[in-house]
Amino acid sequence: MNEPSLIDRPIMNDSDSKNSFDLEKFFELSPDLLCIAGYDGYFKKINAAVSKTLGYTKEELFEKLIIDFVHIDDREETLRTRKLIRNNDPLLRFENRYITKNNEIVWLTWTSMTIESEKVIFAIAKDITYRKKLEEYRRIADILNNSSQGGPGDEYSAADQVWLSEFEKLVKKYTGKIDLNINMLSSEMAMSERQLFRRTKAIMGVTPNQYIRIIRLQIAMEAIKTGKYRTVSEIAHLAGFETPAYFNKLFKEIYSFDVGELLK
Repeated sequence: MNEPSLIDRPIMNDSDSKNSFDLEKFFELSPDLLCIAGYDGYFKKINAAVSKTLGYTKEELFEKLIIDFVHIDDREETLRTRKLIRNNDPLLRFENRYITKNNEIVWLTWTSMTIESEKVIFAIAKDITYRKKLEEYRRIADILNNSSQGGPGDEYSAADQVWLSEFEKLVKKYTGKIDLNINMLSSEMAMSERQLFRRTKAIMGVTPNQYIRIIRLQIAMEAIKTGKYRTVSEIAHLAGFETPAYFNKLFKEIYSFDVGELLK
């Protein structure tokens, strides 16, 4: 009688040991994305974090090739690295983008290794989307300030990330509201305008109004990438800019080309 494969075998150590641990539970509860992929390009086993991050059910993730979930611009490099792994070269800190069921971009950094005898790849990924967002926000902030000096630090505390995330959610909540102001934001975040100013400046190195512009520029760029919009006016209104002309001017300063070029 053949022994079950690693995929079918329960992830547990010797149950007779006093220090026995249920590794299956550890696998499921891990905040990192854990998966076992077959040489055929399909997921064979995944934990709950994979479904939660990508927004698909396990059944949906098992039905399609893994590469189908990868951002189209990252597929060639992803396939190239997969060949390296199958040649027994461990993959360390490989970054690529996945597209969630809600059509959002998720950045992941992977550590993977092959189990040749089983024809599978064991992989662990961390969601670094927020770090990538902050890197882009910082770049835009530097341009808005016309300087790379005095900006935010390279590291953000967990508390700062949560606070910035809340700030971003509120700006997106009022996307399209041109009259969004600091008084409204400070009220929603249960702090004074002065406190809001100081904390934004301390973390991001920009004023709250500048940070709002940064987030709105990102909203505009994400909207453009969907391909659903055809005019500068549509994008400007969607992102909450007062006039298309001002939006296009600011966009060109940051990205070095006119919005209209992306909408053709």
